[in-house]
Amino acid sequence: MIPIHAYEGRRVAVFGLGRTGIATAKALEAGGAAVSCWDDSEPSRLRAEADGLTLDDLNRRDWGDIAALILSPGIPLTHPKPHHVVELARAVDAPVIGDVELFAMAIADLPEKRRPKIIGITGTNGKSTTTALIGHILRETGRNVVVGGNIGDAILAQAAPRPGSYYVLELSSYQLDLTHTLACDVALLLNISPDHIDRHGDFDGYFRAKQRLFDMQRPGDVAVIGIDDNVTSAYFSTLRRNRREEEIIPISAGRVFARGVYALGDRVYDALDCASHPVVDLADAPALPGRHNAQNAAAALAAVRALGVSGRAAADAIATFPGLAHRQERVATINGVTYINDSKATNAEAATQALGCYDQVRWIVGGRAKDGGLVAARPHFNRVAKAYLIGEAATGFATELDGDVPHEACGDLAAALEAATRDAIAAGVSGQVVLLSPAAASFDQFTSYEARGDAFRELVRALEPVDAVAEGVA
Repeated sequence: MIPIHAYEGRRVAVFGLGRTGIATAKALEAGGAAVSCWDDSEPSRLRAEADGLTLDDLNRRDWGDIAALILSPGIPLTHPKPHHVVELARAVDAPVIGDVELFAMAIADLPEKRRPKIIGITGTNGKSTTTALIGHILRETGRNVVVGGNIGDAILAQAAPRPGSYYVLELSSYQLDLTHTLACDVALLLNISPDHIDRHGDFDGYFRAKQRLFDMQRPGDVAVIGIDDNVTSAYFSTLRRNRREEEIIPISAGRVFARGVYALGDRVYDALDCASHPVVDLADAPALPGRHNAQNAAAALAAVRALGVSGRAAADAIATFPGLAHRQERVATINGVTYINDSKATNAEAATQALGCYDQVRWIVGGRAKDGGLVAARPHFNRVAKAYLIGEAATGFATELDGDVPHEACGDLAAALEAATRDAIAAGVSGQVVLLSPAAASFDQFTSYEARGDAFRELVRALEPVDAVAEGVA
């Protein structure tokens, strides 16, 4: 746990008692704050009480003694309208912040020589893989590393900072909206495309949240910017006008430049402090298939090079990266059919990245649709042998696929897996892939994309081998 002393002797409200909220309340209590905890969900309140926290209905109490509101990231801050507790906090001029801002306060309280290095990663797609990959490289090269933020355990539940340690943080737009002083030694923006519009009001609001990560940096800190889409490429140009050249590193999967890190095919090239030369051969990294992972690898290489890791050491570590659960996770090959768990693909842009890696895919798709539907995936419809539709999005997705992709309404994940397996075996050809890449949120039928991916994995495990032995089950 990281004790938070910023509110010692004062009362702080914590709203939202999931994993993050409970860790936040305990960290504040450990630092001497009086904490008023609440959640609108009764099951969440019961879990918090069982964890030793004292409840205090924030919707009913007098807010005159509240010094700050710590809001869980999933609670509406501005759109579609602020949650009632946000309005109560603003009425008494109490700041509304998140657990990442509390972490930033804890780091700022340390003497400069004892502060860890902070690496922050944001973007629309690829954040989790890049975060995990950077953490893996740093560990493999002998660093003391904590990986957290929007991945793994809550950041305040992690070990307290030690001199010489590294914190690698995946940061969502929700978290960045609630963060004001986190100064990252290295900050990464991978890409940007419309997402979470209901939370931010419009695309500009969403992108402004991402830019906060770079607005909070200090002179001398490094910004790593993916330039493979027009918006981030323009943002890179803006940063370059306002910061020194050595503070801005462009990364790309497909574009060559004189200074930066870029990928061409399976090779990642380093052009940072000498002539461009290949450093990483992604053919040696089976957990990183596809062009999108080439961008992720380029971003990770740029980040660790900025932290003093040699290209050779980084390449050796990348080759041993085991991959990320729920992100193109190869679950098993059974009866000649390979099953891929890509449950983390909660929008069409992310699903497109998986579809581009395979031919003749049996695509399990659906859930709670996001703005844009399947439009971004259309260029890869030719790779889909058949789509198996699940969840709330099934009817709308069927309309989008009509005339382009054969499809079947299956209702739920179990029925979709059964139908996809039936058709893959009946096809009688090698190389069949059943891909769960939903292009939609999970919340219609599951509590999270992790729960959806776990369910898929268990359903695959239950399949009966006929002609081959299951292999590689995680």
